[in-house]
Amino acid sequence: MASRQNMSFDNGHGYLAMPPSGRGPGLIVIQEWWGLDDHIADVTDRFAAEGFVALAPDLYGGRVVHETSDAARLARELPVGEAVDLLSSAVDHLLAMDEVTGDRVGAVGFCMGGAFVLTLAARAGEKIAAAVPFYGGAGESPDFGNLKAQIMGHYGEKDQSIPVDSLPDLKAAIERDSGITPTFHIYPAGHAFFNDQRPSYHEESARLAWDRTLEFLRANLAG
Repeated sequence: MASRQNMSFDNGHGYLAMPPSGRGPGLIVIQEWWGLDDHIADVTDRFAAEGFVALAPDLYGGRVVHETSDAARLARELPVGEAVDLLSSAVDHLLAMDEVTGDRVGAVGFCMGGAFVLTLAARAGEKIAAAVPFYGGAGESPDFGNLKAQIMGHYGEKDQSIPVDSLPDLKAAIERDSGITPTFHIYPAGHAFFNDQRPSYHEESARLAWDRTLEFLRANLAG
């Protein structure tokens, strides 16, 4: 069984889940706009059970909301620079842990967190080997020139928030700036299809995206 704890690091705190072996590749798990809620904690636990030292930073300082209007407000009020600073500190914390194997980590994010995955990977450079945005756009269109991570994205063909016809431009920007070609998978689902606590959940798509993500992370974080 994975062990879990709330923990602090420079600039913030978060939820840490350790694998049964006590050691493994490091993985940052980035929340949706609802906050670091039970769903994100559960996903973090699931990654730990699969062998990762998984850390979900808390971007809202302990606040969790359930209404769309509240989530939209908190997301608007969150300064992108400060959030990426906090996420970068979480990356450094993982890399400094004796329990984390390797000298690079992975990052997975959902919705708002999917956009932060790309922004974080663009800033962190060599520190991140694999980045997995779930229905996350490019945020404020970061410069991907420093990007070193391989990228696999998961998107719903019925998503009104991140329409699939926006993905070619995102792919082109990543390729142009970094020379890395991302892989984007499209599913017969809408936005937030991975969140099993929401009506948008699509079990078949979520299961396939999970399996693909695990395979991708293991391939890029091996050693």
